[in-house]
Amino acid sequence: MWIFGYGSLIWKVDFPYQEKLGLVWGVVYKLPDGKEEEVKEYLDLREKDGYRTITVTFYPKDTSIDPFPVMQYIGTCDNPNYLGPAPLEDMALQILNAVGQSGRNTEYLFELADSLRKIVPEDTDEHLFSLEKMVKELLERNGKSNCI
Repeated sequence: MWIFGYGSLIWKVDFPYQEKLGLVWGVVYKLPDGKEEEVKEYLDLREKDGYRTITVTFYPKDTSIDPFPVMQYIGTCDNPNYLGPAPLEDMALQILNAVGQSGRNTEYLFELADSLRKIVPEDTDEHLFSLEKMVKELLERNGKSNCI
């Protein structure tokens, strides 16, 4: 079984996996045989409240590897923290003030941006990096640490 990871599933890998493949916007993890149900139950709990799973076809960056199906968690509009379409400034303010079970949303944003820079340094997610820059500017303006 393979699981596609984006967001915290890129930088907070707290489940067993056997192999990891990178791609432009995320990674996929091959789960060890016999661990599929255990990991799925764990991730279903971790990714609750506005996420559902779908199966998608993964196209590896390495074109010598054939595409294959993977499970992916996707955010839905019924997530209570879903802002919907909004200006970048509104998104930045929401991220600045949001805290969840796993920590501050600023940490999520900064870890995701740092991880994508490491995984695909040749590519740029302009939206993500603009949002990161704006949140850091708001933190500095408010005299807060980037670690809050």
